[in-house]
Amino acid sequence: MSDTNKDNLKMHTPNLADENYKKLAALFPNAVTETVNENGEVVRAIDADVLRQEISTTVVEGPQERYQFTWPDKKKSVVLANQPITKTLRLDREKSVGRDGTPGSIDTENIYIEGDNLDALKLLQETYLGKVKMIYIDIKTPKIIQLQVSSDSLPLAG
Repeated sequence: MSDTNKDNLKMHTPNLADENYKKLAALFPNAVTETVNENGEVVRAIDADVLRQEISTTVVEGPQERYQFTWPDKKKSVVLANQPITKTLRLDREKSVGRDGTPGSIDTENIYIEGDNLDALKLLQETYLGKVKMIYIDIKTPKIIQLQVSSDSLPLAG
């Protein structure tokens, strides 16, 4: 890869919390405010009470019944999912296997990724958006993801 191409690469995933904030701020400018964080710094914020008023619909909160998918530390997980990372995916030809079983070949629509699931999914989010047919995450080995993608969307094969 030439130095010019390296300069054009983003070396981190997007900060989804920042993007979500910008979208909310654009849609509901009255809900934009500032607050002081634990370090005494002034930071931007969304006023949840004002946002609720702005959407002017029934807001479900507290013990009111509703359907939801939850687990311990879910709020922490959402924060982690929105944080940017500075990692990259690299092709490992030694672990790659072609359609005919040839070791080191990359002539298949399947991609095998080994690593932290959250990081891998973040990295795949932009590159493979709309191109992934299936994602399989082995729950017994949570560091392995297998993808099936369309053959015209394999930037790792280049």
